[in-house]
Amino acid sequence: MEDVIQQRCLREQFYRRERRSVPAAREFVRTAVTDWGLGARMDDVLLCVSELATNALVHGVPPGRGYRLKLWLHGAGVLRVEVHDSGGGLPSLQEPDGESGRGLLLVAALADKWGVDERDPGKIVWCEFAVSA
Repeated sequence: MEDVIQQRCLREQFYRRERRSVPAAREFVRTAVTDWGLGARMDDVLLCVSELATNALVHGVPPGRGYRLKLWLHGAGVLRVEVHDSGGGLPSLQEPDGESGRGLLLVAALADKWGVDERDPGKIVWCEFAVSA
């Protein structure tokens, strides 16, 4: 029974390094959030997924590789979004310059928490949302 509950509360998908992966990631998340009955924060979650997936493509995924998107629904009413990539460097909040640099600022403003964890190789950029069914 616990395995069934965990399967319903964890979803993950791998995406190749291509622009169409960002809309595919949004649709994957939209489906999961809808299935879990958590639509109240849908717009915030989808915007953060777009930003994290785009950052992975632009800064974190070397040619020939991809990124993994994980969604976790914790029993305490927390939806966690993780984007795993194999690129070097750790992202940080920076002042926007021209047309770029706003992604993590948006994530920081919309999500209840966000952060970066190291992995070998690469990093995990994540954000969390308080949600209720």
